Amino acid sequence: MPKYKNALTVRRSRLLRKNSTDAERIIWSHLRNKRMMGVKFRREQPFGRYIVDFISFSNKLVIEIDGGQHARQKEKDKVRDRFIRQAGFRILRFWNNEVLQNREAVLEVIRRALLESTEE
Repeated sequence: MPKYKNALTVRRSRLLRKNSTDAERIIWSHLRNKRMMGVKFRREQPFGRYIVDFISFSNKLVIEIDGGQHARQKEKDKVRDRFIRQAGFRILRFWNNEVLQNREAVLEVIRRALLESTEE
């Protein structure tokens, strides 16, 4: 199991929480305070040398909401995803515009992933 926090990622995660995108705020409004199926999520959570947008440790699920910069950093994201998966977590990735234009479909994918994780 990787070390989940270090001082640099803790500082960066605090900054990211203060500067969330519209899409991240929308998803957080549905995940916070165990609103989604009673599952606890954390946002902008340090995970090794990375920071994940949303994570449920109990369900081993990471949710990433990607902006346009991710189209230019596919290799970095592959390395990051491999690290997260090796720690036993599943990753759901959505584009900002998916969340903004089709919120209910995104939330349904998250619900299904949570149901699958409770069946395992």
